[in-house]
This record gives sequence, C-alpha cells and structure tokens, in this order.
Amino acid sequence: MYNTLIDAQTVQDHINDPNWIVVDCRFQLADVNWGQAEYEKSHIPGAIYAHLDDDLSSPPVTDHGRHPLPSPEALTETFSRMGIDANKQVVAYDNANGMVASRLWWMLRYMGHESVAVLNGGWAAWEASGFDTYSGTELNPRTMFIGEANEDWLVQIEDISPNPILIDSRAPGRYAGEFEPLDNKAGHIPGAVNFFFQTNWDENGRYLSTDTIKAQLEALLDGKSADEAVFYCGSGVSACVNLLALKHAGLGNGRLYAGSWSEWSSTENPIETS
Repeated sequence: MYNTLIDAQTVQDHINDPNWIVVDCRFQLADVNWGQAEYEKSHIPGAIYAHLDDDLSSPPVTDHGRHPLPSPEALTETFSRMGIDANKQVVAYDNANGMVASRLWWMLRYMGHESVAVLNGGWAAWEASGFDTYSGTELNPRTMFIGEANEDWLVQIEDISPNPILIDSRAPGRYAGEFEPLDNKAGHIPGAVNFFFQTNWDENGRYLSTDTIKAQLEALLDGKSADEAVFYCGSGVSACVNLLALKHAGLGNGRLYAGSWSEWSSTENPIETS
C-alpha cells in the first residue's frame, strides 16, 4: 500500500492493474476549464479527471471558504463514481507538485481510505519519464465506496485557537499581510505561525528527503503535538501539502481548517499582520 508519495516508475509498473485508480487533478485558478482541457489532450493512461471546483469542493456545508469541503455523503458519491472502493490503490497527480492532488489525498483519508498516494513531481515527472500518455476522456466502472468521516481531523471556524499550534500554509507575504491576491483582507489568524507549503519541495518540485522534511516540521512544531496541530491556507487546498508532508515524515496526521483564510477573513474576525 502506498499512502503518501509515489514515483512515476511505480505507477508505470501498475498501469494495467485493475485495482489501481489514477486521478488527474490539474487545475488553474485563473482558468477553471484549463485542467480538463489539458487532461483531454494528454494524461496518464487510464486516468480519470477530478475538477477542484466541481469534484473536490461543493456548495457550503462544512465551511464557507472559497473551496468548501463536500459533505461525507457527497464524498461517498464522488468516490463511488470514480470507481474507488476498499480494494483500490489511488494515485493523484496535478501540474502543481501536488498542491491540488494532496487535497484529494486528504479527503480520501478523511473518509477512511488509506491507500492513496500523490505522484511526486506530478505531471511534469510523468512527462519527463517518457512513459506513454493517452488523450480523450476515460471513466471507471462505478463502485460502492464505503467510508466514514474522521471528524477529529476537521476543524470548524468556531474551534480555531493558536493552541497547541495553528499553522498558516500560505506564502510569507500573504501571511504578513503585505499583499493578498484572492481575498478581501490581508494578514493572518491571530497566533498563527507561518510554514509555506512549498518549503517541502526542492527547486525541481520534488519533495525533499524524509529526514529533511521531518527536521523542518519538528522545528515548526517545537515540541507540540503533531496530531493536534491545525493547518490552514487560502481555501483548504494547499494546506493539505503540509499535512501530506507531516504524514510522510512519520510525525502524525494533523488537522485541517478547511474554511481557511477565505472564510476567516470574510467575517469580522480579528486579523494580525507582521
């Protein structure tokens, strides 16, 4: 079972395995139709497409952020439509070194499905490998996904606290309130510390060594409980990269504030800048 990261060669080795599901999560905020179009041009053989807005988000139920987390019932339906069941190994990839793919990774694990991994290096790694690609649209036979949400992993706005530790996963400039490209207010949640999600990657978009990631995150946690740490970002997507890194380093699972800054800043909640 692969449950954090996976390399292109391993995916290729299982490309004809009926118990492996590959999901293309490519997406661009500036052009929400771009990912689907790119998928139809070229994708990993057998991969289906998951749209961040339509499949990995939903109308507000659990939160009121920019990418609201779907309800457990909606996730059960989505995963069943994707052909995922308890016997399936899922591999997710995107064009952003796992930024969107990690959202699918987290949602499946939130619903109790552990056999899910993110392709290290994403679509760029697959292209660089020289392995075959397909075009068009592919679908999987429908299955019956059975899972239950782990509510302990999900944090609501009324439960936000800097204790034991609250971690803002956005770029340092956004955290400090120097600029805000997406939301109406700039800054961060009071008491939060900053750990930019891209800190987990090298200059080629590959995850750093496990030892390096572990050392970085242990320094961030500063002795506090990893399983109680709460991560947020702009809309509950890129924070999942840090949650993936935390799990990959063997430190724990962490918790997600899915509404994130887009929800927090849309109210009269206090804001800090620094």
